[in-house]
Amino acid sequence: MNLTFSYLKKYRVAAIAALVMMLIELAVELSQPLLISKIIDEGIREKDTAVVWLWGGVLVGSAAVAFLAGVLSSFFASHTSQGFAFDLRDKLYEKVQSFSYEIFSRFPTSSLITRLTGDVSQLQDTIFMGLRFMTRIPLVVVGSVIMALVVHVKLGLLLTVTLPFLVIFLLWLMRRASVLFRNVQNRLDDVNGVIQENLTGIRLIRVFVRMGHEIGRFASFSGNLMKSTVAALRLTETSTPFIMIIVNAGILAVLWFGRIEISAGDATLGQTVAVINYSLRTMGALSALSWIMVSFSRARASSVRIAEVMSASEGQGELGMAPAQTGTPNQKQVPAIKGKVEFQQVGFSYPGSEIKVLEDISFTVQPGERVAIMGATGSGKSSLVTLIPRLYECGSGVIRIDGMKHTEMGIQGLRGSIGYVPQEVLLFTGSIRENIAWGNGKADQADIEQAAAAAQIHETVAGLPDGYDTRLGQRGVNLSGGQKQRLTIARALVRKPAILILDDSTSALDAVTEGLLLAELKTMSCTTFLITQKISSTVSADLILLLDEGRLIAQGTHTELMDESALYRKIYQSQTGEAQHVQSTH
Repeated sequence: MNLTFSYLKKYRVAAIAALVMMLIELAVELSQPLLISKIIDEGIREKDTAVVWLWGGVLVGSAAVAFLAGVLSSFFASHTSQGFAFDLRDKLYEKVQSFSYEIFSRFPTSSLITRLTGDVSQLQDTIFMGLRFMTRIPLVVVGSVIMALVVHVKLGLLLTVTLPFLVIFLLWLMRRASVLFRNVQNRLDDVNGVIQENLTGIRLIRVFVRMGHEIGRFASFSGNLMKSTVAALRLTETSTPFIMIIVNAGILAVLWFGRIEISAGDATLGQTVAVINYSLRTMGALSALSWIMVSFSRARASSVRIAEVMSASEGQGELGMAPAQTGTPNQKQVPAIKGKVEFQQVGFSYPGSEIKVLEDISFTVQPGERVAIMGATGSGKSSLVTLIPRLYECGSGVIRIDGMKHTEMGIQGLRGSIGYVPQEVLLFTGSIRENIAWGNGKADQADIEQAAAAAQIHETVAGLPDGYDTRLGQRGVNLSGGQKQRLTIARALVRKPAILILDDSTSALDAVTEGLLLAELKTMSCTTFLITQKISSTVSADLILLLDEGRLIAQGTHTELMDESALYRKIYQSQTGEAQHVQSTH
């Protein structure tokens, strides 16, 4: 918990102020039974009205002081907890943004959402209760015992002997409850994961008429969450009756022996009432303490989960890369990237896997050339292009950009020169203008329209009632597949990249629109990597890379591959229906 609660340092002044106000409130409250005993013994029993008015006035004045101190304590505790939660959530989100793909694979999206929301809120509530109540309650117990001993030693000892049993029980409860509530949070991750999958795939679920199945699946995960929660709460709820039995037994003992002491003249009625009052305060505090322990146990579980995220890439540099790769000592400031890309015997396996996704890949692309990448599903096409912006690091071999090892280049500068259109279309809630400009925060309206025109989406947008101010639903739900693809391409083009990566990003485009887009890309100076399954997209490419099971089995122009690659000819014939005879040039 030290990592998490280190964010409290910024608010230590407010936290100290909350504790000071709480101590003032507590001191006043602990003095009140003593004042009541004086009113009984020196005022009521002696029939001295002046004493009653004197100590009664002091009692009322102290209550007003306690009220004011309590209000101020709540104010400072709230300020501390809210500020703490804001800073922690902000740092946690910043940490998640810095994750590499390898680190992301360790945490399901639903789990990260729960940690950013529910776990942080749990810690926020615990901080507030800690400053307002959690620290106060043990002091109430200890202070009540001490004051009971001050009022009457023998009667106070009866209250004291009950404490060791309660402390041992509460420590055991906290340790056991922490494990159970961590399991509850993990079950909550599972429920959030099911909800996320269902909301994302709602169209597919309805088309396949799987609503009943998904409802049952959700009920199963929700039932597991309920069982875990019930198990945790069953344990914690049993603590209150146990505490009540012990403390009530102590109160009964005080009443019994108090009567004996009064009869013997060794105690007064006021002293007995005061000790009973302190006993009642102890019982109330301990009852609340069991509830506080539950909250603390949940906070402890949440803190561990947050610490897992915060330390996930411990010892690594920016964006989850190793310091040797991104640290300033071995990175160089380079001029504007021109776009030459070289792969030299590159091999790659995904983190945690020994399966070779790419093996011995070598090719060279000159600035401004268009590269078409073809291959069967699972041949490594997408994996290859993710190595260029260093979303993953290659396991062997060297990748060079403009002749320089790309691991020696500043990662921000490298990625700032790359336009990337992923296979999965993703648009953000907002206007069309905002979605395109997301690729370049400095883009003006002319840049946005130019990028949209190049992506063959400008006329479509201009024909909308609100034009570029048209609001998009979540993930662009109010657009067709082809429109969404063209918007994501425009978002990449507005960056005016030196290297453009299109990961199967024209699959939803018709042949005419795709042809216009490729013709527009040909006029641009950027080096383009186009993953495609369409021969129509490869015919005019400067270089075609043909992958099979992670190996580069052929490379060259369309004409060269028609001469040299039987697989390429087979693909060509299957798509065009032509059984073209190719005469060997050898």
